[in-house]
Amino acid sequence: MDIRALRYFVELVKCQSFTRAADALFVTQPTISKMVKQLEEELGMPLILREGRSFRLTDAGRVTYERGLDVLSAMHKLKNELTDLSGLSRGELVVGLPPMVGVAFFAPVVSHYRRLYPQIELKMVEDGALAIENRIKSGELEIGVAVLPVDSQLFEHYSVVRDPLCLVAPAGSCWQGQSLVRLADIADQPLVLYPEDFTLCRRVTDAFRELGKTPNIVGRSAHWDFIVELVGANLGVTLLPRSIVARLDSGQYDVIPLYDNKLYWHLGLIWQRGGYLSHAARAWLALTRERLGGQG
Repeated sequence: MDIRALRYFVELVKCQSFTRAADALFVTQPTISKMVKQLEEELGMPLILREGRSFRLTDAGRVTYERGLDVLSAMHKLKNELTDLSGLSRGELVVGLPPMVGVAFFAPVVSHYRRLYPQIELKMVEDGALAIENRIKSGELEIGVAVLPVDSQLFEHYSVVRDPLCLVAPAGSCWQGQSLVRLADIADQPLVLYPEDFTLCRRVTDAFRELGKTPNIVGRSAHWDFIVELVGANLGVTLLPRSIVARLDSGQYDVIPLYDNKLYWHLGLIWQRGGYLSHAARAWLALTRERLGGQG
């Protein structure tokens, strides 16, 4: 079986779009179609049913996708273990990072890692924390940052930071000068938040629901700088971790700590429990401990 054709098929199912799969793999859409057709011919049965611009999986397609994840995970582990025979003299490390995390904490870790291990090709994959969990669970990623807690049956973790959230509002808001704000105080305010599949978004939404409220979300972005620009344009208010709001111009925004003992940004490095951790990943973990401290 052509592993590349299998990888293209798995990516197509993940993306649910030929266009997005082609973008993710840096190939053309006809290449994706050709590879899927090649895989179907090799297996002797159709894997997808095309319906206009969309598609759905056949029974064979569902089985191939599930087993394909296992095969690609095994190939990834094999590559890592063979690379590890040369220690840290060559190889690749792919680290999953949620968009807000890199700018807040990991830029110095990346820089120092590259200086220490120039032979290792270090790649950063930006995605939501939940997506990173799923990628590590499937073996697509070896190590990454997620919002804690995670399932301890599936993952080991190293806690990096536990950061309280702050309300960010346009300067001169009704909260200006307050030392604290409660979630109930902003329950009816227009809110600019992160994408729905971000773990922190789900936890904020759940906290509102515990108050019997549905948040009035007027905009979303995965990028904190665009979120605060929307707040500055008076679209609404937002909740961001303290380490992020520390970067804001205090003259343009009102920043008030959120009084909520349950709602915070608790980040940690995670990897598969009982799984193989390469020399490159172990070096990343050790460097994170050294540069960022944390609580283990």
